Amino acid sequence: MPGKECDLTSAYSNDIMKSHALRSAFASLLLTGSCPSLLIAADSPATSNPLIGTWTLVAADLLHPDGSRSGDYGDAPKGLLIIDAQGRYSLQIYKTERPKFASGDKLKGTPAEYEAAILGASTHFGTISVDPVGHVFTLNVESSNYPNQESTSQKRNYELKEGVLSYRVAPRPDGNTPISVWRKL
Repeated sequence: MPGKECDLTSAYSNDIMKSHALRSAFASLLLTGSCPSLLIAADSPATSNPLIGTWTLVAADLLHPDGSRSGDYGDAPKGLLIIDAQGRYSLQIYKTERPKFASGDKLKGTPAEYEAAILGASTHFGTISVDPVGHVFTLNVESSNYPNQESTSQKRNYELKEGVLSYRVAPRPDGNTPISVWRKL
């Protein structure tokens, strides 16, 4: 059926022409600056997100209701926070004083060893969005060593000064507020 082939070819040619016209119009808008929102959307995340990079933990403290502070993960916690240009993050905080399992086998730990292992760490990863003007970031937790955090969104007001990032976590039921401080590597 020659008539059908011509109709399909004609329709295909029209689609190609429309596609070229749309690309040309889009390029025109970008080149002339006629649509600033397109320019912002095309901006590199590295220039709009000051938190991109690798951070080492400086402090993981608790601010108590009476105003005093103490270490939330011991005297010398260790941690790493990585934020990439695609909006992904990975965070680990560890209490360095966690006891090793006496059996040498993580499947044969004692209740006290299991408790120390889980309470001596805070680890999670997912996506992060940052509002650098409002100094707020939102963590969208995909997976965590504390399962109740999974599939949650957590907002943090942050301060960034001279390569040091600090933020407070929402107060716990006991009234204590975790504070994390990181230094950019």
